[in-house]
Amino acid sequence: MAVSATLAAIAVLLGTAALAIAIHRRPFATVLIYCICLGVCLVLLALAGTSLIERGPVQHLTLPIGLPWLGARFRIDALSAFFQVVINLGGAAASLYALGYGRHEEAPGRVLPFYPVFLAGMNLVLVADDAFTFLVAWEFMSLSSWALVLAHHHDRENAEAGYIYILMASFGTFALLLAFGLLAGPSGQYAFGDIRDMAHAGWLEGLVLVLALVGAGSKAGLVPLHVWLPLAHPAAPSHVSALMSGVMTKVAIYGFIRIVFDLLGQPRWWWSLVILGLASVTAVIGVLYALMQRDLKRLLAYSTVENIGIVFIGLGLALAFTANNMAAPAALAFTAALFHAFNHALFKSLLFFGAGAVLTATGARDIEKLGGLILRMPQTAFVFLGGVLAISALPPLNGFVSEWLMFQAVLLSPDLPQWGLKLAVPAVGAMLALAAALSAACFVRAFGIVFLGRPRAPEAATAIETDSASRASMFTLLGLCLAAGILPGLLIDAIAPVAAGLVGQSMPPQASISGWSIVPVAESRSSYNGLLVFGFITVSTLVTIQFIHRFASSALRRAPPWDCGFPSADPATQYTADSFAQPVRRVFGESVLLARDEVDMSPPGDPRPSRLTVTVRDVIWETAYAPISNLISRTAEQLNHLQFLSIRRYLSLVFGALIVLLLGVAVWA
Repeated sequence: MAVSATLAAIAVLLGTAALAIAIHRRPFATVLIYCICLGVCLVLLALAGTSLIERGPVQHLTLPIGLPWLGARFRIDALSAFFQVVINLGGAAASLYALGYGRHEEAPGRVLPFYPVFLAGMNLVLVADDAFTFLVAWEFMSLSSWALVLAHHHDRENAEAGYIYILMASFGTFALLLAFGLLAGPSGQYAFGDIRDMAHAGWLEGLVLVLALVGAGSKAGLVPLHVWLPLAHPAAPSHVSALMSGVMTKVAIYGFIRIVFDLLGQPRWWWSLVILGLASVTAVIGVLYALMQRDLKRLLAYSTVENIGIVFIGLGLALAFTANNMAAPAALAFTAALFHAFNHALFKSLLFFGAGAVLTATGARDIEKLGGLILRMPQTAFVFLGGVLAISALPPLNGFVSEWLMFQAVLLSPDLPQWGLKLAVPAVGAMLALAAALSAACFVRAFGIVFLGRPRAPEAATAIETDSASRASMFTLLGLCLAAGILPGLLIDAIAPVAAGLVGQSMPPQASISGWSIVPVAESRSSYNGLLVFGFITVSTLVTIQFIHRFASSALRRAPPWDCGFPSADPATQYTADSFAQPVRRVFGESVLLARDEVDMSPPGDPRPSRLTVTVRDVIWETAYAPISNLISRTAEQLNHLQFLSIRRYLSLVFGALIVLLLGVAVWA
C-alpha cells in the first residue's frame, strides 16, 4: 500500500537524522547520510509517480497517535502525489549534489542531522489528512529548515536571517491554525474528510481565504510576506538553499491549494481579485529586486518571489474560471500553475547548485568579484546557461511552456461575466509580460557578469571546475528541463487527474495529439510543438556553423576584445552589474526600490578615483516591518527593568493582574 510505504520511507529519514547525530564526526558521515537520503527520495519519487500515473483510488491510513479522539490520518490523492513528485525529485537532486558539495561544509554536524528531518517534514505535510497532523508536520518542516539556515550561526547576517525566518514561520503557522479552527467549526472535526462535508458561511470562507494566503503565502514568499526569503535562502548551504527555494515553497503552494481548492468548496469570483492582485505585484516586485542584487544567491532568492507570483497568477485565474463554471479555462489555468511550479523546482534548484559551485570555487557571492568563469568552469557555465534560458522562458526549455499556457489562460478572460475580472485580468497579463521581460534581463546580467568577460578578482582567476557529483546533479536537472520543454504533453497529462479532482475538468489528453504538439484550448486557436522548435533550433545552428566555416574560414583566430576606445587591461574597465541595471533602476528607483546613486566624481587633474555607490532598500521592509521591529525593540528595552524587581513587587504585580482579570470576567458576565 502506497501510504504505508510512504510512511515507512519517512520513518527511515527520521532514523537517518538520529544516525547523523551519532556519526557526524566520522569522515564517512557526509557520504553515508546523503546516500541514504538520495535512496529514500528516489523510493518516494517512484511511489508518488506510480500513484499519479496509475490514477488508482485514493488511499487512506489512520494511526493511533496524535489527538486522542482523532488519531493521525494520512491520505495520498492526485494532488499530494503530484507534489510528492516535485518534492522528492528536488530532494534527490539536492542529495546527489551534496555528495560532492557536502565535503566542503565547515560544520557538517549542524547540517547532517536536520537535512533528513527537513525532507521528512515536507513529505509528511503532503500526506497529512487532518489539521493536527498537517500543522505538526508543517512545524517539523519550518523548525528543521530554520536550523539549517543557522548552520553558520556565527555570521551575524545569518543569525539575523534565522531570527526573521522563525518569526515569519511562526506567524504563518498561527494563521494556518486559525484557518483550520474556523474550518473545523464548533464541532471540532479536524479531519479533512469531515471539513469537506461541512457548509460554511460566506464571511467565514472569505476569512479562511485571507488566513490561508497569510499562512501559506508567508512560507511561499508572496509580497508583502516575502521579507525573510532573500535573507534566509542565501544564509543556508547551497543544496539547502535549493531545497528551500525550489522545493519548500511548493509545499506552501500545496497547502494553499489544499485549503482553498479542496476544503473550502465552491469559490467566489471575488477571491480571484485578491489573489491576482497580490500575485501580479509579487511577480514584478520580485524580479525588480532580483535585477538590482549583487549577491548571486540573493538574486536567485528574489527571483523565487517572482516565480511564486507567476504560480499564484495561474491559481487566481483558475479560481475566477471555476467560480463562473468555466471548467475548461479553469483546467488550463490550474495546469499552467502546477506546470510552472514543477518547472521552477527544476531550474531554480539547478541555478542554486550552479551558484554553490561558483561559491565553492571562488569563495565569493558578489558577482562584481567574478567574471571569466566560462573558461575555468566550462561545464558549470553550460548548465547554468541552460538554467538561465529556462527561467527566462525561452523555447525549447520548460519555462516557456508553462508561461505560454498562462498567457493562453489570460486570453480567455473576455468570456468572464464580471467587469472587475474583465478589467483586472488583462492588467495582470501585462504585469506577467513585464515580469517575463525583466526576468530575461536579470539573468542575462547574472550570467554575463559571472561567467563572461575577464576575472575581476584573484579568486575568479584561480577557480577550478566543481566535483563530478555536483555536475551530475546539475546535468540531470538540465536534461529534465529540456525534456519537459520538448515533450510537455506528458507532464500535462500527468497533471490531468489533479485538475479534474479540484476544478472539475482537465485539459484535453495531449498524448493523443499527433506530432507531440500540445493544444491547450483548440487546434484552430493555438498549439505548440516543443520537439519541432527544438529540431528547428538545432538544425539552424548546425547549418549556420557549417555555412560560416565553408564560406568564411575554419581557422581559429584570436584578436583583442572590443575595448570601447579605452585599451586598458584592467578588469575594472569592464561593464559592471550596477551599470547593467542602471536604466531599470532609474525608472523604478525612487518609487519602488528606494534606490539611491551617489557619485563621487574627482575633478580634472585629481588622481583620486571616481566612485559610484548604489543603495537599494526593500520598500516593504522599510515601511511596514522596520517600524514594528523598532517599536518592539524599544518596548522590550522599557520593560527590561521588570526582571530586576524585588519579590514584593513581583507579588504586587501578580495581585494587580489578578484583580484586573477578575474585573474583566465580572464585566463580561
